[in-house]
Amino acid sequence: MNKTLDTILLLALPASGKSEVRRYLELMPAQPRRDDFHMGPSVQLDDFPYVHMMRRIDDELAGLDQGRLFFQAPDRPFRDPRDWGTLIELVNEDHADLVQKRFLNPAHAGSDLMDRIDRAAVKCGAPARLAGLDKSLRAKLAEAIAAESRQLVQDKQNSYPESLEGRTLVIEFARGGPQGSTLPLAEPFGYGYSLARLAPEILEKAGILYIWVTPEESRRKNQARSNPKDPGSILHHGVPLEVMLKDYGCDDMEWLAQNSEQPGTVSVKAHGRTYHLPLARFDNREDKTSFLREPQEAWKPAQVKAVHEGLREALAHLAGLARR
Repeated sequence: MNKTLDTILLLALPASGKSEVRRYLELMPAQPRRDDFHMGPSVQLDDFPYVHMMRRIDDELAGLDQGRLFFQAPDRPFRDPRDWGTLIELVNEDHADLVQKRFLNPAHAGSDLMDRIDRAAVKCGAPARLAGLDKSLRAKLAEAIAAESRQLVQDKQNSYPESLEGRTLVIEFARGGPQGSTLPLAEPFGYGYSLARLAPEILEKAGILYIWVTPEESRRKNQARSNPKDPGSILHHGVPLEVMLKDYGCDDMEWLAQNSEQPGTVSVKAHGRTYHLPLARFDNREDKTSFLREPQEAWKPAQVKAVHEGLREALAHLAGLARR
């Protein structure tokens, strides 16, 4: 009987093809998805919606003649790099809500999201910046982001399945460090840091599917996919060039793999123990995935075959390494 993968960490530099691969897997009929990819129906978690909302908060503050709290400028990196950990803590909370099927109906969705961001930041040693806002300013900010915050909660809760039994959880995020960095990357940059912040309940069941591209190809594809009219889109958002160079100018996945305590894994020291996460790579250095942003009827058979075979090989490898 085919092994069904429980949790896949879908990792890569921005625009490497993560979201396109996720879309392909989601559209795959149940039988070939199970037989070829060792996956049940998928449930998705992603930290990008929180990046988008943190930028939205900063934009609203700037519109109220206030300083930005999270980013140096609209097209620049985090003011406090510990917010890479803030994002992981928000994903951990989403995971706990999913497992417990926790349904929330916040009366003040904007204020609730701000509280969540502050709590997550404090867990990483960063300050609770939104809590320090003047009461009237905070109320204006909460109202400005209320609709999007409410939609974020609804989208999350609408994805809850009746049961996680037989399903595959896919958690997507991108990490890296400044161009020209010496490895290993210093905390809080890179996958090493962020993986170690994932909850034990995730690490115990997770394997890594890494979409492999060069930083140069990541920047090229980022420019190609960018749609400034749709900045919150998973498939079409663009990352500013300075961020690409300073936050994603390199990554540490190869270093982590080469320095793992067990071959074919990434060793993660966290929560008082060492986790050995099985690792498989999908080679996308020559672009196989951009066509997946197009309507499905426009996909060419040769393109589909290249993606399908590459994923089949990678996920078969991952299933073979996964804990039994």
